Amino acid sequence: MVRRFLELLAREASAVEFEGPIIEARAAGADPAEIERLELAKVEALRVRALLRRRARREAELSALYDTAGDLAALRDLDAVLEAIVHRARQLLGTDTAYLTLHDPDCGDTYMRVTDGSTSAAFQALRLGMGDGLGGLVAQTARPYSTADYPADSRFHHTGTIDAAVKEEGLVAILGVPLRLGRRVIGVLFAANRSARPFLQEEEALLASLAAHAAVAIDNARLLQETRNALEELSQAHRTAREHAEAVERAALAHDRMTSVVLRGGGIENVAAVITEVLGGRLAVLDDRGRLLAGDATAASFGEDGESGEDGRPDSGVLEAAQASRSLGRTVRRGELLIASVDVGGEPLCTLVLRSDDADERILERGAQVCALLLLFRRSVAEAEGRVRGELLDDLISRPGSPGLADRARRLGVDLDRPHVLVVARHEGQRERAAFWASSQAAIRHGLAAARGDEVVLLLPGDDPGGLARRIAAELTASLGSPATAGAAVPRSSAATGRGATGRTPGERTATGRAAGEGTAAERAAGGSGADGKGAGGRGADGKGAGGKGAGGKGAGEGTGEPGVDAGAYGEVAAAYREAQRCAQALVALGRAGDGAGAAELGFVGLLIGDGQDVPGFVASVLCPVTDYDARRGTALVGTLSAYFASGGSPSRTAEIMHIHVNTVTQRLDRIAKLLGDGWQEPERALELQLALRLHRLGHTTSPQSVGNSPI
Repeated sequence: MVRRFLELLAREASAVEFEGPIIEARAAGADPAEIERLELAKVEALRVRALLRRRARREAELSALYDTAGDLAALRDLDAVLEAIVHRARQLLGTDTAYLTLHDPDCGDTYMRVTDGSTSAAFQALRLGMGDGLGGLVAQTARPYSTADYPADSRFHHTGTIDAAVKEEGLVAILGVPLRLGRRVIGVLFAANRSARPFLQEEEALLASLAAHAAVAIDNARLLQETRNALEELSQAHRTAREHAEAVERAALAHDRMTSVVLRGGGIENVAAVITEVLGGRLAVLDDRGRLLAGDATAASFGEDGESGEDGRPDSGVLEAAQASRSLGRTVRRGELLIASVDVGGEPLCTLVLRSDDADERILERGAQVCALLLLFRRSVAEAEGRVRGELLDDLISRPGSPGLADRARRLGVDLDRPHVLVVARHEGQRERAAFWASSQAAIRHGLAAARGDEVVLLLPGDDPGGLARRIAAELTASLGSPATAGAAVPRSSAATGRGATGRTPGERTATGRAAGEGTAAERAAGGSGADGKGAGGRGADGKGAGGKGAGGKGAGEGTGEPGVDAGAYGEVAAAYREAQRCAQALVALGRAGDGAGAAELGFVGLLIGDGQDVPGFVASVLCPVTDYDARRGTALVGTLSAYFASGGSPSRTAEIMHIHVNTVTQRLDRIAKLLGDGWQEPERALELQLALRLHRLGHTTSPQSVGNSPI
């Protein structure tokens, strides 16, 4: 019979089957002593069976803990590890459901993180305040709690929300243990049943072990995430550092190329070509006023057609972005445009506009700096050369007797033997910009320039004072953005003889004592240069001149110290300067600010302010159409015009004075109107005509006198 109990233990039979041998012995009529031995054997067998079951259960628990430890070691996803722990808790404790809540430090409560076996949505979204319900009490006290009948257990603080959710889920018996990290509770692990049942101490210990594993999993996940974040930050920092290093290297290489171009004598165009080659796209280099210096003009406009704004300048958006770039000290993006602008001491130097989707801003910024340095260098050179040119022009005007003027001019590439025009341009402030502009023009046109207060003075090759004055006024006005008024004059030695500012014809050299700056026959006879009264003192080989006296009684006395060159000839530059000054002042007084003219183009005003006082030229410019008609036809239109003005503009009185019929006067006046054009009787025009007629009667004319009264 004992063997029968061993067989039952071997095949893990149920407890009821262990009654079988005893029933069979009674049926066989065994004596009471035998029955008692079988009862004792059954009890021992059942004890062995319970021991085996506990060991099997312990083995399963250890296996579950081992699997959980394996999950932690494998560093699986945190959600997957927590779900596995909750599922194993439900299986090992044999409960209807298991769930896990975590602490929310921001809200100060716990929230449902993982559930297994739950069917209620309200229960799965439940939040437990600290001290509320069984879970809140576990989280607050960090101690495990269990109840066989939660709804009826008064140890816990029941709330309507918690009780409603528990009721909806149908839970009765609940066991909860804390998830600890040191002394800190980070959550609670639960096992619950939908029917009343007590929880054994072994079950509580098992759930606590699983909770410990869950706490480790959560902490490991946190550490792992922090490690991953740190690695990602390090990787990003490494990538950023590498990209920065590569960008710096590219920028350095591009800077070396641009510097090499400049050292080889390249200009803005060559630097722009390097930038375009390195960055691609379309590039425009603008000066301080937004005008194109080099590159593609279409790059500096926001428009799709690439057209720039007024006066060849880009639209306001580009200029505003350039100002922002100078303020921020970096490249500014506007749509597909990258704009880098550089200033020095608050004064803009240049702006680079690159039309490109993606380009290295550092290279563009370095390119802007190189262009700015190149422009600054050129400006310094121009200013230095401008000072030298200005000093020479100042000496020609103020100290014409200074030695070595011609040699100084030749070193600057200025040939004073050629005909020149002296221009005085008056402006409204911006002296530095005006001086720089004038210096640049002088260098380009092989002339001289000087700044004097609110005016710039230029001595430029040419023989058309009016045309040059208008061109200078227009260009300087455009550069300054405010009106500039220019007056011009030709030194009389150039105007009268076709010689240069020195009074010599090009290539003429004199080694005798005869003055090299001979003027007209009348000037030589007078011993002076003209209305200024200065003598045109001759110069011998020793450089000393005798110095004649003119109308003003002044002698040139000392010469230039240069063989063959006289101080009087250089003095003509000073006279031309004063005449050009008066022309500019007259233009402003006449309301023609921003215009340019010479004395010959100012009518009788020019006659009054001009040093040369070209009376025949004035008469010819006013009366030439009428005098020429009289000379060709033998008419008396000049006389009729004089009589008309003398009679106060009355045709009948004119007829009486001329002893002709009034109809003849009317016909002659019609012919005069056709010759002189509309407006000849306007007050200003009439004044010029009357002055010219009086001078004509005095013999100041280059046209032959008209004959007497003749037909029209």
